[in-house]
Amino acid sequence: MSASSSARPGGPLVRRLVQLYVGLALYGASSALLVEAGLGLEPWNVLHQGLAELTGISIGVVSIIVGAIVLLLWIPLRQRPGLGTVSNVFVVGLAMDATLSAVPDVHAYGVRIPLMLAAIVLNGVATGLYIAAKFGPGPRDGLMTGLHQRTGRSVRLMRTAVEVVVVVTGFVLGGTIGVGTVLYALAIGPLAQFFLRVFAAPARPAGSPAAAGPSAGQAILRP
Repeated sequence: MSASSSARPGGPLVRRLVQLYVGLALYGASSALLVEAGLGLEPWNVLHQGLAELTGISIGVVSIIVGAIVLLLWIPLRQRPGLGTVSNVFVVGLAMDATLSAVPDVHAYGVRIPLMLAAIVLNGVATGLYIAAKFGPGPRDGLMTGLHQRTGRSVRLMRTAVEVVVVVTGFVLGGTIGVGTVLYALAIGPLAQFFLRVFAAPARPAGSPAAAGPSAGQAILRP
């Protein structure tokens, strides 16, 4: 038998599961590296860091708690979570805390700036991996697409509105805003779109059930 493992029925599923969990773990690791760089965080982690400063809870655990609360908001928005959605809540936060405990503190700008740039690129890789696995969008992305569907407003508008509130709240609580926040906002869309194509899972056979939320996940990346 010469058929490759990817041709067997379980092959594509195994590949997608690996993509999902590697992507989520790398997402948490990249977020932790942005924390270590100290030059500005992505919008939701500005909030998570602010809440961590306020409560004394680790940023990873705060991320899990906020993710669970956001997931509850899916109920009135009539969104359906997938395996990736639920996994996102836990894996990203655990990976953040694990990375922060393993990476030493950095102080020199000669290290912090490259670390920030590498973290943003790694975040794009991670986003492409887990969205391309097609197990459903993350809870925060699903919140934005749910608001889009319920209000009729564009995904861009819903994302902007939610993230402005999140960043302002996080900053007031002590979260870090800086050049990294701006660079992330400018770069993550193109990076994620590129890596989404790179890691795209094989097409499903006609008539097979669709995984939860791939179109929603891709909508988040559209300009």
